[in-house]
Amino acid sequence: MKSLVVALSLVSTLFLVSCKKSEQSTESTTKPTASADEPSKIKVQHILIAFEGTLPGQPVERSKGDAEKLAKKVLEQAKDPKTDFDALVKEYSSDRPPGIYDMTNTGISPDGGAFPREQMVPAFGNIGFKLKVGEVGLAEFDSKTSPFGFHIIKRLN
Repeated sequence: MKSLVVALSLVSTLFLVSCKKSEQSTESTTKPTASADEPSKIKVQHILIAFEGTLPGQPVERSKGDAEKLAKKVLEQAKDPKTDFDALVKEYSSDRPPGIYDMTNTGISPDGGAFPREQMVPAFGNIGFKLKVGEVGLAEFDSKTSPFGFHIIKRLN
C-alpha cells in the first residue's frame, strides 16, 4: 500500500512540477516542443532512474553519477530487441510498474485517460514523440526538462 501511495504521489508530482515550471518560465527549454511530423497521440513505457534528491518524499541513495551510468547501461540493454522491457521496468524503475503512459501532443485534447504533453515533464514528451514505434531513447537528467532523473523511454504505439 505504501508503494502505491508513493507511486501515485510521484505521478502527481510529475504533473504538478511540470505545470508549475511552465507557469514560472517561458524559456523554450521547459516548453514542450512539437513538430508537424510528430503523431497526435503516443503510448510510451519508461524506466525512471532517479538519484538522491530528485524524488520528493522518496529516499533514493544513488548519486547522480551512478544514476547516469546505470541509465546508460539499462538503455543499451533496452535497445536489444530480445530484451524484455517490462522486466527492466520492474528491476530498475523508480516509478511504479508498468510505467506506461498515453500522451497527446501539444494542442490535442486528451481522451481515454491520456495525459496532455504540456502536463508531463518536457523531456519525456520531447523524446517520446520523436521515437518510432518500438524504438528506445534516453531523456537525460536536466533540472528544467527532466528534474526527476533519467528516463529510458520506449514508444509502444
